[in-house]
Amino acid sequence: MGEEAAPLSADDVTGTELDLLVWDAPNIDMTLSNVIGGRPSAQSRPRFDAVAKWLLAQAGEREVEGAVFANVPPGGAATMRGWVEAIRSFGYAVFARPKLGPLDDVDADMLAHIAERHRTHTLRRLVVASGDGRNFNEPLEELAREGVDVTVLSFVEVAGYAQESEVIRFVDLEDVPGAFTTPLPRVRLDNLPAGGAWLQPTRSMRSLLNENAGANTGA
Repeated sequence: MGEEAAPLSADDVTGTELDLLVWDAPNIDMTLSNVIGGRPSAQSRPRFDAVAKWLLAQAGEREVEGAVFANVPPGGAATMRGWVEAIRSFGYAVFARPKLGPLDDVDADMLAHIAERHRTHTLRRLVVASGDGRNFNEPLEELAREGVDVTVLSFVEVAGYAQESEVIRFVDLEDVPGAFTTPLPRVRLDNLPAGGAWLQPTRSMRSLLNENAGANTGA
């Protein structure tokens, strides 16, 4: 799975039991925006310290590693520096790739890192924070069938590939204790109140007229 790595020497392979978390920052940020219907604020972004404690609580004596994969757009270094340093202070490693074009994603880097840890350690548990089934479904199911406890951490509105899988666990990010300081402004179809709930439109109905007008004029 992922890119083929260089052969390992005997010293490179530890066999240590490992719980690994890999976090797809671009995907989680995008899906969070879709879930809440707008740009996330500091209050609506997940707390990496809470996620770390959740991971540690289930690891026992096993080694734990958290790795966050991020894209840095042109001109974004200054605004992202504080975020990166905060994540590192919680014990996460950060892999940052410049976002110079539409193909400069971190998915292949995530898969390569998972594959490397699978070779060098005894991978007991893998948590992948991403709703991207196109890239992750097949390799994650392969690992699960090999005996790795695989969990996808995302939102119920997305990540259908994990929710429908027979071998992958799914955890909604908001169900991680303390991951959000306040409830997200969302209505979860898997947790509706007994009396039902209204789901308000995410855009104005009249905006459809503007779309039709643009199509008629070739705009």
